[in-house]
Amino acid sequence: MAYLETHDLTVGYTQGKRSTPVLTRLTLRLERGHLVALLGQNGAGKSTLLRALTCASRALAGSITIGGVDVWSLTQRERSRLIGLVSTERVAAGGLTVAELVSLGRQPHTGFLGRLGDDDRERVQQALASVGIGHKADSYMAQLSDGERQKAMIARALAQATPVIVLDEPTAFLDVASRIETMQLLHRLAHEQDKAVLLSSHDVSQSLLMADDLWLITRDREMVTGPTAEVIASGAMQRVFTSEKVEFNPSLLDYQAKPQNHL
Repeated sequence: MAYLETHDLTVGYTQGKRSTPVLTRLTLRLERGHLVALLGQNGAGKSTLLRALTCASRALAGSITIGGVDVWSLTQRERSRLIGLVSTERVAAGGLTVAELVSLGRQPHTGFLGRLGDDDRERVQQALASVGIGHKADSYMAQLSDGERQKAMIARALAQATPVIVLDEPTAFLDVASRIETMQLLHRLAHEQDKAVLLSSHDVSQSLLMADDLWLITRDREMVTGPTAEVIASGAMQRVFTSEKVEFNPSLLDYQAKPQNHL
């Protein structure tokens, strides 16, 4: 059963009284216990869609529901208990310890003064252990590698205890080993903790290997969705890029340069 759903959703930009649609009439379903990868070329509208789904901006038309409830009927505090966001932007948190950063995820659940109770501290420790950096709890964020830093940001979202976690390019600044580890971690968290995890990514091969489902934006801004294997088999991966110099290789699960015909 879908936990997050959209109905005839149109997302885009608004400047003054003028609206510019980017993606239109989207009917999407995100289920708990699933890792979903959102793929598409630069400028296809991935970040615009994620901003709408996380209520960072309003959709131009249509609706978004979580657990059957329209997200805009909820207060910001109520939404923050349902949707956790890991942004692609680097957070200036070098002066915080890892535990202090992860503790910020408890803000939607703490009182006015933001004091942590025993349950809050336990959830922080559990989040750190889930991503494998419990031993770094007292280290400063500035001391972490990029891979460890991303794990800390994911731990903060886990501490928030939301059923939905949305990540915008979570592997953008990571080396190959850290990208693989991060994707494996997100897959495990979705399945073991029954989270609905949605991420956007340019790492095609790892997304196709680890994601249960795909939301694929084609070059014509059509949205193709379904189980990963079915989307690959449909041939839709060939319709992502406008460039005629690249093609999808299903054996590699990635794109490659088209062979050039030499006279």
